[in-house]
Amino acid sequence: MEVIAELLTRLGGKFSTELGIKVAEGPEERQKWFLAAILFGAPISGSLASRTYRVMADQGVTCPDAVLARGWEGLVVLLDQGGYTRYDFKTATKLLTVMTALKENYQGDLDLLAATARDPVDLEQRLRALASGIGPTTINIFLRELRNIWPQAQPPLSPLARLGADHLGLIPGDLSSAEAWKILWAHWQAQPAAGFEVTDLEAALVRLGRDFCRKPRKPCPLKSWCKRSN
Repeated sequence: MEVIAELLTRLGGKFSTELGIKVAEGPEERQKWFLAAILFGAPISGSLASRTYRVMADQGVTCPDAVLARGWEGLVVLLDQGGYTRYDFKTATKLLTVMTALKENYQGDLDLLAATARDPVDLEQRLRALASGIGPTTINIFLRELRNIWPQAQPPLSPLARLGADHLGLIPGDLSSAEAWKILWAHWQAQPAAGFEVTDLEAALVRLGRDFCRKPRKPCPLKSWCKRSN
């Protein structure tokens, strides 16, 4: 379907790729993406979350040992440098709790956590159990870019992605999450875009839903394809 290539060309693919993270290349990269997903999970702008991740990555603070070595005050400094000031204290505490639990229960290895999980539900429960602040939004952000990497990574299609897909006429708005994902996967198999993966399509739909579909006053680069405005 031509609209898929147009969407990806205009809005780009995975958020992890945008940050220079290659989630398919190994556990260290997936650990970086987990840190970024925690930052993206707060109700702040994506640009601030991205900037804060880059500040932490530039300082080498992306793995459990490095996070714990910084301590609470050191993390607050980094979060403030990235502009994460509204949630700096809370997020510093959350990061220390998460990384401590990850080391104590899974040797600091997210891939071990995933391998231990029996099924997709168990995987999400294990991630949530790392800290009280790890909620559905953070888990969805993290796992949707790990489809086809971790077999248990099968999160529901996010509301923003569904909103974007509905506006483009890819998925009816009244389907269950499982049905919606099957239809999106079928569209992708019928017309994959060169140089991208289905996870890129999902991320592009999130951007479309977040930045345009729920903000109708903002000019949409996919307006000519939108079934709601035509």
